[in-house]
Amino acid sequence: MAWALLPTLCLAGCAHAPPAAPPPPEVAAAPAPAPAVPAPAPRPWADEILYFVVVDRFADGDPSNNVPGDTSAPGTFHGGDLQGLIQQLDELTSLGITALWITPVVKNVDGFVTGSGFPDWAYHGYWADDFHTMDPRFGTEEQLRTLVKEAHARGIRVLLDVVYNHAGYGTRYQRLAETKDWLRSEELGNCGQDNNITSCVAGLPDFKTERPEVAQYLLDAQLAWAKRSGVDGFRLDTLKHLEHGFWQEHRRQTRAALGPDFFLLGELWGGELASLDKYFVNDEVDAGFDFSFQGSTLAFLMGRGRTVAFDRYLQSRGKIRPGHHLSHFLSSHDVPGALFQLGGDKVRFQLAAVLQLTTGGIPTIYYGEEVARPGGDWPANRDDMPWGSRDVKPGAGKPRDEALRKTYQKLISIRRAHPALSRGTHRGLSTDGDLYVFLRHEAESGDVVMVAINRGQTPATVSLPWPEPWGATAAEDLLNGGRLEGPALELTVEPLSARILGKPG
Repeated sequence: MAWALLPTLCLAGCAHAPPAAPPPPEVAAAPAPAPAVPAPAPRPWADEILYFVVVDRFADGDPSNNVPGDTSAPGTFHGGDLQGLIQQLDELTSLGITALWITPVVKNVDGFVTGSGFPDWAYHGYWADDFHTMDPRFGTEEQLRTLVKEAHARGIRVLLDVVYNHAGYGTRYQRLAETKDWLRSEELGNCGQDNNITSCVAGLPDFKTERPEVAQYLLDAQLAWAKRSGVDGFRLDTLKHLEHGFWQEHRRQTRAALGPDFFLLGELWGGELASLDKYFVNDEVDAGFDFSFQGSTLAFLMGRGRTVAFDRYLQSRGKIRPGHHLSHFLSSHDVPGALFQLGGDKVRFQLAAVLQLTTGGIPTIYYGEEVARPGGDWPANRDDMPWGSRDVKPGAGKPRDEALRKTYQKLISIRRAHPALSRGTHRGLSTDGDLYVFLRHEAESGDVVMVAINRGQTPATVSLPWPEPWGATAAEDLLNGGRLEGPALELTVEPLSARILGKPG
């Protein structure tokens, strides 16, 4: 029975609707919803600065929930938890972060797998074993509510990562009589070969979400978490591995249960504007990750390809369907980090950060990259948050670059002060050679910002007429300080450096 028919079959009280299977007996009783937690004042999602945290690797605030193990091993639980994140929210506030995305917190499987060449546990939260229960290794429901409350008090929205496609290796859902027929698995030999809806991603048990009772069970569980915690939206894992009908019903139910502003950010592996538009056209999600940004930006900064081609790419991102967003990242838990790919070159990495924070879309900062966490290829891209001399485990003593963090603070403050950078149109002004100059213009506010990046090894100079939207013959360097003025814009940019120009106040 097609899930797309579920509104008619299951939600309208039709007598012919298939009965929903009961949840597993161990998780049947979910806590009552808590009172709603006031959200931050309305702010366009286009203006948000999103910070992504792997909870277990950020900060350990409650050692009592730690599990024994070698916390230096890449696949073990390292002790980070919600309480630690609560205690370090001011770290995010002082950076300028306005939205927080956390990895899943439902109960995960207790065992480990060895297919990676080392024992690998579910420290990341993506191997669920019980969708109705909090994993005690991450904290308690009350701590999740407190995190949301304290984040909201600081003007920070919270996105909870949720998984509908699969459960964890060896999950009890495969053993319980009520649910064992809900999953495809390699053990049963019934995984599909379509590399999409019916495949078992990474060998994980795949939920038969085409069955209405399975889909509704998962929806009920995740919507209940949102109601009880007060989160502002979901980050949706493995978007392409569920049917469009599922996501359309998901959107309908989240809006009905959680309000029209509940935000949905989807992960379509390898996605960019064209492929994400398949999920935008029927309004299944609000935003999706632009996987092409990292590669395009790093290639440009390393001198690969013409500047005009990079400008065309950035302009193309502005052709998004109205009301929807791209979220662009330099590093993540699933790809090698930008600093690692740049061979540790912090100068070019800072230029990458300039481009991320001066172009359209919702920038996602991966925890620790603002202090030069090396990242590396998997599993090194999920190592501990560096805290330097601060006694914050598990990353106490790991070196951090405070000067780089100050650069991030400056860039974020500039972005937050200038809607042209987050919501404006994009136009290349100089796209020859290694110097790239572009203009951001937001007509509603009249805000205009000019950005110049020199990826070359020698100073670059350009003479340009003042752009018509500028409305002045002078400019202030928002990033480095100083002032430019004259009948034309005479701009010099030092090697491997950037300038961000705004109209004088």
